[in-house]
Amino acid sequence: MSIRLYDTATRQLRDLDPVVPGHVGIYHCGLTVQGPPHIGHIRKEVVFDVLRRWLERDGYDVTIVANVTDIDDKILAKGAEQDRPWFAVAYENERALHAAYEVLGCHPPTYEPRATGVVPEMIELMETLIERGHAYPADDGSGDVYFDVRSWPAYGELSNQHVDDMQAAPDAPVDGKRDPRDFALWKGHKDGDPESASWPTPWGRGRPGWHLECSAMAAKYLGTEFDIHGGGLDLRFPHHENEIAQSRAAGQPFARLWMHNAMLNLSGAKMSKSVGNTLMVSEVIKRVPAIALRYYLVAAHYRSVLEFSEEALAEAVVAFERIDGFVRRAAERVGAGELGDVWPGFAEAMDDDLAVPAALAEVQAAIGAGNKLLADGPDGSATDELVGVLGSVRAMLDVLGLDPLAEQWDTPTSDDTAISALAPLVDSLLQQRQEARAAKDFATADRVRDQLGAAGIEIEDTAQGPRWSVKGS
Repeated sequence: MSIRLYDTATRQLRDLDPVVPGHVGIYHCGLTVQGPPHIGHIRKEVVFDVLRRWLERDGYDVTIVANVTDIDDKILAKGAEQDRPWFAVAYENERALHAAYEVLGCHPPTYEPRATGVVPEMIELMETLIERGHAYPADDGSGDVYFDVRSWPAYGELSNQHVDDMQAAPDAPVDGKRDPRDFALWKGHKDGDPESASWPTPWGRGRPGWHLECSAMAAKYLGTEFDIHGGGLDLRFPHHENEIAQSRAAGQPFARLWMHNAMLNLSGAKMSKSVGNTLMVSEVIKRVPAIALRYYLVAAHYRSVLEFSEEALAEAVVAFERIDGFVRRAAERVGAGELGDVWPGFAEAMDDDLAVPAALAEVQAAIGAGNKLLADGPDGSATDELVGVLGSVRAMLDVLGLDPLAEQWDTPTSDDTAISALAPLVDSLLQQRQEARAAKDFATADRVRDQLGAAGIEIEDTAQGPRWSVKGS
């Protein structure tokens, strides 16, 4: 079955039609590293991680490129504000981005180029655009180079706008522009800018404009025509609109399909550093398990706006605990086993524009079937069926990056070591409770349970005996 994705450019579902059969090339815009990532940024990373996992399970070879914008007005401003080199600010926040990738179970991109690493390719692209009459160096001596939006009749096609209805591009003063809407491909070196933040060009020293870098990187690592270009919906205009214009004006076919995820909002406003309403990944995972945060970001459809609240996050934690509980109970009964086949309904949902809510419904149905098998007792009569169900549940969760038994999530941590140290004491008390219950001394049994509960130990009575866990672990 062919996977269908919603193409933002055509505003309709389209079958994925790779440039190279059996291979999918994906470019999605990474972070401008003026600060550490918040969960709004990471929603996009998780969405494309799920896409990659599903394509690879479906047999495709996937190359995924995510850039790092490591030179930008905001990064220079942060460096000046903190009295640090701009590149130190960028690198520190790039490392924070990598930590967020890892802690939320995202596979790293195949390639993760930095803007500062493709300056020669950007200069070459500008020269091509100038030769073709689509770009021009400013005549005010600033060293700026601009894209002439009126030279490209299709400008506005992605965002469905007409150039006359657009506001002036705010990336540079209008003095050197032929039209206020022209956007900067290159910014000339200004007095007060660090000398290290500029490179020589035929038009003088300067640094990249925001949009040019992505066109240069996509062509370098994926070719002039590739399969999917994506990012957050807030990038559709002006960033992606400008990418299409400059790449196609240079004679490159560029992306076949455009994929955008919706925003994560806080109190109705888009989560962003500029308004100060951010929730950093490093802080959120102090309150909830990282896998539960990933579940929260995955569970809604990628094109649906997520309204963040602590209540919604807590509900996601509880919902994932039920999934985790089944997987671990079943694994205790029959062993972890191998990943099995996904259910047909799950595959159908994922092929339909990554319909994760419908796919999760299939996971829940499988867990329901598995719980019935667990309830049959330990007599072994349903062992083979339970092995099959557990394998399918784990396979479906693996596509979503949520398999609790995957190495990413099942690697012991310092918390696990502490819990292991508690085990002899807790097991001894549970044995006392079991003996009291057998003697029908329910007052003693309840007292032991209450003591454990007061110490943060949760008890679950199962057909195989009591199971315990530390609250919030």
